[in-house]
Amino acid sequence: MEPGAKEKPDVGARLGRRELLQRGVLASLGLSLLPRQASARPTGGPAAQVQRYVTLGRTGMRVSDISFGGSRLGAGEGDTVRHALDRGITYFDTADSYRGGDSETTIGEAVRGKRDRVYLASKTYTSPSDGRDSMMRSLEGSLRRLRTDYVDVYFNHAVNDVARQKNPEWREFTARAKQQGKVRTVGMSGHAGHLIECLDYALDADSVDVILVAYNFGQDPAFYQPFTRSFDFIARQPQLPHILKKAKAKGVGVIAMKTLMGARLNDMRPFEKGGATFAQAAFRWVLSNRNVDALIVSMTSEQGIDEYVGASGSQPAASEDLPLLRRYAWMNSASQCRHGCDECVSACPYGVPIGEVLRTRMYAVDYGDPALARREYALLPAGAAPCLSCAAQPCRGACPHGLPIERLLAPTHRLLTS
Repeated sequence: MEPGAKEKPDVGARLGRRELLQRGVLASLGLSLLPRQASARPTGGPAAQVQRYVTLGRTGMRVSDISFGGSRLGAGEGDTVRHALDRGITYFDTADSYRGGDSETTIGEAVRGKRDRVYLASKTYTSPSDGRDSMMRSLEGSLRRLRTDYVDVYFNHAVNDVARQKNPEWREFTARAKQQGKVRTVGMSGHAGHLIECLDYALDADSVDVILVAYNFGQDPAFYQPFTRSFDFIARQPQLPHILKKAKAKGVGVIAMKTLMGARLNDMRPFEKGGATFAQAAFRWVLSNRNVDALIVSMTSEQGIDEYVGASGSQPAASEDLPLLRRYAWMNSASQCRHGCDECVSACPYGVPIGEVLRTRMYAVDYGDPALARREYALLPAGAAPCLSCAAQPCRGACPHGLPIERLLAPTHRLLTS
């Protein structure tokens, strides 16, 4: 139904149960489906500055609570990095795979002469069979592109298999890299299947100084409990808050990513009001968890940086924050994959990593970045090619949130391999 249109008497027959639940819950919260009369202009503005710096676990590094994610940073975009520096951002996250190395190169050029003012973090993907020499070559390539002789944090990238962490070559490599002064601290990043298992292992093995983990309001059961006790709409990472608490207790730094729950920012502009934008509300929610030190977010424009930095300071959630987050959750409940949930994977007899495929689709469709999506899709050990000829659709109904995954996988494969 178009906003403002009148409902016809038979509307209940045409709306699904989930949409009716959404309307009922929103009404019970006093949240109309119609946009509030509000300015679409984000807060923050050209005067925005980082308001809070926090010690990253036991590393001793004082980093900006809102920090720079470089996954979408390309060649020739150094002005974006310099604008972030001007706004007080001190922590810059990148990886050897981002934009084919262009992200590292651009950051390295932009912070030249300012290395003592920033913390640089990079990542590399390792397999269970990789050797320490190949890992060192990857690190040295990153150092050349970053124009530095050391990185402050070096992550084992996108870990979704404990076997990758058990590889003794990684420990040997990081020990040697630390001894040579090329790496200050070691981390693990993850946002996919087996996330909890991998984080638990890393913490118990005392093999990391920092974790970079997908964490947002849509993954935490505590966000939904006040208004969905009687419904079947639940988060699928119930152990994640416990893991963050465990990391904090061990002195391991915690940085959150994927904090925007799919980043469908334009969907929310008509509902933003006063001093809060959806992004700022989502950031404040994440940073209100005392077990989270900081967050990174992909920064692609000066205006976006100003808006994001407007949430710095870890202040309590503004009065408009929770209604805005709840509205987003219900608007996207049946169209956003909870990465790391993996409740659907067992339904596929062909081993398609459904959540990972849908994560790459998110980059293409929601982020509007098909180049990033294709690169990430190409890194998957298995893709969705079997879905092209699958008529049985065993994954139909396998998503506990109602995502029609059987209609998304084959088109995603075609989109990202064409």
